[in-house]
Amino acid sequence: MHAVVATVVSAVAAKDKPVDQDTNIVAGWTAFWIFLLLIVAVAVIGYALNRSLRTAARAKDAGVYGDEPAADDDPESPKE
Repeated sequence: MHAVVATVVSAVAAKDKPVDQDTNIVAGWTAFWIFLLLIVAVAVIGYALNRSLRTAARAKDAGVYGDEPAADDDPESPKE
């Protein structure tokens, strides 16, 4: 309870203080664009990882890595 009262009192007291523009530093638009570019970079990396994992899975199923090729479960495909 004491923490809530202290927070409310400090918020009310801070409202009356003048804001010094030299020390009031905000992130701004540059940080916003950097943040968006980071989101895009994570999406691109995730897409590339997904493609690489699918390619590796297809290669494993084909027996490229020394494993037995995966059995074809399609009953309509012709058998050799």
